[in-house]
Amino acid sequence: MSFVRPLGVVLFLTGCAGATVAAPKLAGPDADARASRVSARVLELLVEANGVPGMGAAVWRDGKVVWSGSAGYRDLETRAPVDDQTVFRLASVSKVITATAAAKLKEEGLLDPNAPVSTLVPYLPADRWPAITARQLAAHTSGMPHYQDTDESLGGHRYATVREAVGIFQDRPLLSPPGEKYGYSSWGYTLLSAEIEAAAGKPFLDYLATEITPGLRLGPDATDGPDPRVSRAYDIEDGPVHREPPHDVSYTWAGGGLSATAPDLATFGGRVVTGKIVTPATFAWMTTPMTLNSGEPVTEGDYKVGFGWRLARDFDGESIVHHAGITVGARSVLVLYPDRKLSVSLLSNALWTSAIEPTAITLTAPFRPGAAAGLPKRACPTGAVRFEGIFESKPIVGTARFAKRQGLCEGEISADNAFGAWLNGFPQKDVANLRLVGLDPEGSFARAALVTPIGVFDLRSEGADGYAARLGGKKGNLTLVFKAPGT
Repeated sequence: MSFVRPLGVVLFLTGCAGATVAAPKLAGPDADARASRVSARVLELLVEANGVPGMGAAVWRDGKVVWSGSAGYRDLETRAPVDDQTVFRLASVSKVITATAAAKLKEEGLLDPNAPVSTLVPYLPADRWPAITARQLAAHTSGMPHYQDTDESLGGHRYATVREAVGIFQDRPLLSPPGEKYGYSSWGYTLLSAEIEAAAGKPFLDYLATEITPGLRLGPDATDGPDPRVSRAYDIEDGPVHREPPHDVSYTWAGGGLSATAPDLATFGGRVVTGKIVTPATFAWMTTPMTLNSGEPVTEGDYKVGFGWRLARDFDGESIVHHAGITVGARSVLVLYPDRKLSVSLLSNALWTSAIEPTAITLTAPFRPGAAAGLPKRACPTGAVRFEGIFESKPIVGTARFAKRQGLCEGEISADNAFGAWLNGFPQKDVANLRLVGLDPEGSFARAALVTPIGVFDLRSEGADGYAARLGGKKGNLTLVFKAPGT
């Protein structure tokens, strides 16, 4: 299943108080404790809404993990809950770990990102492809194919070495000349890992363990192994939730075959963004858009492509670098805020159609004071009894109720309308109601998490007493706005 980019929504809350409340003051461990309570509640409601058995998340800032959240089960059969030691598949988030390894070797003068890969990987057929570089592999401009129909059975075989995995695709034709255009390819990362181990003089996984992820529970996937701390993989699309059959991802360790705990993945991101793995200058190079042969920056969708990382801005206009992943029994994302030196991970044990990047970003909102400065401040709208709104130019209405719960403003709105029908059209759990949680740890409702089956979205006060939520797509595209009645 491919990633589905959500549309947008507009709602109008009526009967809600519009009193101005004090701006939140966030600083120190007490503030982090309050922020943790907000994000933990949002994660809990997300698992209720999407039907995924279990999820883990973590936020790293100021040199440490300031929040680690868990919800649901890592093993439904034994009813073992997810906790901060649960290991999840990373899927394509593995690519930024691989890219960091290549960048470190570049920094050490052992790997030239502009030289043909064949100069380090002599077993490649010299006459098969034009020269391909590490830069092109990392930015998906090499012309190499992605997985194809003939690859569906690969998960039933153990590939003992990277060289053996390269043999799967080394005789396939390129889809375009190197450097001509963007074309996503996990096989490109398998080839990049061959170059990494040749430059490092040791096996790819060994180099990761000693130079890139030392001390972290981050390594080759072990989902189907005996370790009880590793989450099992589940399918939530075809009828009742059930275990996925074993799937060995050794054919693509570098492109999608690693696993980690949520705190350790966030810690990896924190180490990268603070210069602990590669220097700040190298990280800046990695997060500069790569270019095509034409000189144009490499782009895909609403982001530019760096050396492994995807480069964008969040809805507050802040710079972020990120990568998401999707595979059998997993959906994953890692997002870094370079200017804030903040990292957030979000991992799950089922493949679900989701806007996972906005979800992770919204989970960080309580830990980013001032991120949405200037929003109209609102009290919790406990007087609301209904809502009106617009979704895709269609008016929608429904019931609403709000209350303070342990200091947090929480709400519930009915989904028996066009917006709910759209959400319930995705291949996962249907919902009759949607939940909202104020993102201000002090309890106001200037900004809230809108929890849906396809992810969590940032709901913001706008105008006199309305609200607005952007659910994805290019900036300004398919935007939905919450408004107060009478406006």
